[in-house]
Amino acid sequence: MKLRIALGALSASLLLAAPLPAHAAGPPRLGWELKDTGATARLRGLSPVSRNVVWASGSAGTVLKTVDGGRTWQNVSPPDTAALQFRDIEAFDANRAVALSIGAGTDSRVYRTQDGGRTWAETFRNDEPQAFYDCMAFFDHRHGLAMSDPVNGRFRILSTRDGGRSWQVLPADGMPEALPGEAGFAASGQCLVAAPGGRDVWLASGGASRARVFHSRDRGRTWTVADAPIPGGDPARGVFGLAFRDRHRGIAVGGDYRPEQQSPNAGAVSRDGGDSWQPSSVPPPAYRSGVAWLPQLPFAAVAVGPSGSDVTYSGGRVWENFDGGSFDTVACAGDRSCWAAGEQGRVARLTVK
Repeated sequence: MKLRIALGALSASLLLAAPLPAHAAGPPRLGWELKDTGATARLRGLSPVSRNVVWASGSAGTVLKTVDGGRTWQNVSPPDTAALQFRDIEAFDANRAVALSIGAGTDSRVYRTQDGGRTWAETFRNDEPQAFYDCMAFFDHRHGLAMSDPVNGRFRILSTRDGGRSWQVLPADGMPEALPGEAGFAASGQCLVAAPGGRDVWLASGGASRARVFHSRDRGRTWTVADAPIPGGDPARGVFGLAFRDRHRGIAVGGDYRPEQQSPNAGAVSRDGGDSWQPSSVPPPAYRSGVAWLPQLPFAAVAVGPSGSDVTYSGGRVWENFDGGSFDTVACAGDRSCWAAGEQGRVARLTVK
């Protein structure tokens, strides 16, 4: 055990020594620049397209959009959805987006817009009483998946090949059996994440005797599963968010979402595509629901939760806190801009100095 700890510390030190941008004399200073959305909804869905175009979604049927970097926000919520919670949203540009509402039975729905939110089409409404859809992920503009808590003992996967216009439930025979009480957490839109442009997708779980991460290499047809070192054993504990930089390097965050409970092992890393997971040697200090790799730095990532934000420069092995504000989810765009969203309409852009 001591040797393992020593090797982990050595690996972290080597990764921390990785080159930073030319202007940086040491690890950059991070911060959040808050943007006034004018909303009070809790925003757990987030999809930044660029530094200027960002979509966010959340409670009370809320969908917001900015096209000027957060200076102004448009409320583009689908009509007659105030009773729904849009916990995930995937946007492709300023006009096209797909939003997932979560909940039991018919509360689980998918809406799609192709005109910037002026109009929406409901393209899926769940009719399975046992299903509860949590998260959604897209490989490209056409191919995507959504996942539901287990139905008849297995997680249920919904698939689209036309950008969310239509959906089909995939066969369940390629999905391992779920543990008693196992489910996903619709906390950040990151319990299902896909490798952009590829075929790999990962699913995070909790609520059972142990937390696990599922992995599919064929866009959801067949899956393997591995235990995660983030504690389970309670319906409030498990893996809440995943991020993969490529097919191999992954980070998991989670813990116990109850504020009065401690989350001593809230982070884990994988270097083999999710086949195995190792605990962070210095994990985030509390429960974290969202995580994203920073495009600017090869081993850097940010994790967020209701009690603060943390950064790692070692690929998820060592974390340090840099902000105490509340956020539920975090995501980065192709132009290297990163955003976070959370309670009371909070949206912010990451600053790097």
